[in-house]
Amino acid sequence: MKAWLSRPASDTQITHRQRLWLYALAALVMLFLVAPTLIVIPMSFSGSRFLEFPPKTWSLTWYRHYVDSAEWMQATLVSFKAAFLTMLLATVTGGMAAYGLARSRVRMARWIYLMLISPMIIPVILLAVGAFYVYVKLRLLNTLTGLVLAHSVLAIPLVLIVVGAGLKSFDASQEMAARSLGATRWEAFRMVTLPQIRFSVLTAALLSFLASFDEVVMALFISGGDNATLTRSMFDALRDQIDPTIASISTIMICVSSGLMALAQVLRKRRDG
Repeated sequence: MKAWLSRPASDTQITHRQRLWLYALAALVMLFLVAPTLIVIPMSFSGSRFLEFPPKTWSLTWYRHYVDSAEWMQATLVSFKAAFLTMLLATVTGGMAAYGLARSRVRMARWIYLMLISPMIIPVILLAVGAFYVYVKLRLLNTLTGLVLAHSVLAIPLVLIVVGAGLKSFDASQEMAARSLGATRWEAFRMVTLPQIRFSVLTAALLSFLASFDEVVMALFISGGDNATLTRSMFDALRDQIDPTIASISTIMICVSSGLMALAQVLRKRRDG
């Protein structure tokens, strides 16, 4: 331990002992962010009919109630369908946009890039209100198609940033060499460029899935009925009654989101390695 404290923590020769205050501050911030999760997970295993912490009895009752509920299963299926379709649409569309902008010599490319990532800047509530009024006229309200399109708008900026970063670390001359040897643009992209940025594409796809799966604001405005998402159904349940099933569903969503984020980090490390 003493040897580790005396070891340089960076190229500036600052030791770990000199950074102890920073480590302590980071630990407090992480504890503040993770604390709600540490409360929700034990509550999901409570045998009580009401939410309580700490649980007096332990049970899988609310997990069984979630699995046995046709309504919850329908909402879960809708969320996974929307997330999967959003992942496909956003990854392809955002990836094409990132590739086009990276290879473009148009002066407006920077402004087009800013326009495409604007959904990250504009408050989601404003996008949701706008989508609601447009969907009413197009009859896309409470449809899976409308939900996927709206979620794709939110996910495409993520894909654009991640894939764009991958393209910046790729030597474009390799693709040009393949084309000079007779390959078409598509063949050069598929056989030369894509294999080298595949980890960026996979990471972008996972982030797109999560962006749709965890999204609630947009879903509150444009989803409902048989196409209500899991987050929309959870919000309605919390508004009408405090059901401990919410804690079990939240735990499952935490596991899914954490697992995908961990996978994204693994892919990023493999790419950097």
